[in-house]
Amino acid sequence: MVSVCFYFQVHQPLRVRKYSIFDIGKNNNYFSDNSETSLNNVKVLRKVSEKCYIPMNALLLELLEKHPEFKVSFSFSGVYLEQLEKHAPEVLLSFKKLVDTGRVEILGETYYHSLSFLFSKGEFFEQVKKHEELIQRIFGKTPRVFRNTELIYNNELAKNIEGMGYIGIIAEGAPFILGWRSPNYIYSPVNTQRIKLILKNYKMSDDIAFRFSERNWAEWPLTASKYAQWINSVNGGGEMVNLFMDYETFGEHQWESTGIFDFMRQFPEEILKNPDNNFKTPSELAESYPSRGVFDSPGFISWADIERDLSAWLGNEIQNAAIKKVYSLGFKILKTQNSELIDKWRKLQTSDHFYYMCTKWFSDGDVHKYFNPYQSPYDAFISYMNVLQDLELRTDEILNEKKLSVGKFKSNIYKENSLTNKRGDFNGGN
Repeated sequence: MVSVCFYFQVHQPLRVRKYSIFDIGKNNNYFSDNSETSLNNVKVLRKVSEKCYIPMNALLLELLEKHPEFKVSFSFSGVYLEQLEKHAPEVLLSFKKLVDTGRVEILGETYYHSLSFLFSKGEFFEQVKKHEELIQRIFGKTPRVFRNTELIYNNELAKNIEGMGYIGIIAEGAPFILGWRSPNYIYSPVNTQRIKLILKNYKMSDDIAFRFSERNWAEWPLTASKYAQWINSVNGGGEMVNLFMDYETFGEHQWESTGIFDFMRQFPEEILKNPDNNFKTPSELAESYPSRGVFDSPGFISWADIERDLSAWLGNEIQNAAIKKVYSLGFKILKTQNSELIDKWRKLQTSDHFYYMCTKWFSDGDVHKYFNPYQSPYDAFISYMNVLQDLELRTDEILNEKKLSVGKFKSNIYKENSLTNKRGDFNGGN
């Protein structure tokens, strides 16, 4: 028997507008500029909604009603759901209708789609908890399986997530860790007791997400029937096929003209023609299948680029300078207790900001360029660092007005924040 698990990541960042040195101290509007289409977050949200979210949600609802066995799962970033509530409530309603079918699972993640686990465990736990509360408020659900931002994963993360009560965590089925083993089984993270590790089948996922419209690909055109035969061939050599991808694959990355919607419309029926196949959500996989071995990842892996490492966000000096700076501001900003300032600081932690500063090339270069709304990685860096300078200036002004010292804040942070006290520390990016 083979279980097909669809997981879709749904996220739109709040892109930093073109923010010059002359804006510092004068303009605290960091995330939008109506004169710049590529950086206008509302316009981007509406464009992607029209091309992807609205038609794909309608199609999934149609498939869920037609095929009682069909199931999918989503992970929504908090910054994305905030934008839907404010600018696209009709899209949010369409997601709610999917969840209301009872066959759509929502996963947990960091609220701000951040790299916080790498730089501040305390901040990471705060964001996960905030995300859980948002999912409960909007959908009435409590996530049971976790996915970290960009599928960034290591042994320590799994152990921490198990401590938060999750039954499963998903990660990239990195071949340099699996070796001869297959991603089509459940594994156990090192030094954990109960949590199950669910691995992405990156080859079959990328066949849809990246190669679907590539006419030079030997398997083009990819039909649902052909793809179902590939999944059928896993029977006897695996227990599941985990297809994890950005939701924007449908209609945005792969345009409607490529036939991607038709492919998806036929997909459940083709899979279910084989009585040995079924669909399961991530939590159902964790509950249905035993671990077939230990997955040991002492170093960090991700689902990005050919290296499957952190280089898409931390691969050059400007990226490292930017992320070190934003986390070094944490002590001071939290001390202000200014909710607007703290929210902006956390939105500046979103991984996309550092992705836009990536200078990688060769096989990955076209991908990074395609998703970059800035003229160059250096333009992204300059605007971002100017914003941080303004943010720090405003933070210092508030602290001076309140006559608060950062040193006192450091000594009292654990008393003020019980979640941080129990689950991690704020290391300030060091």
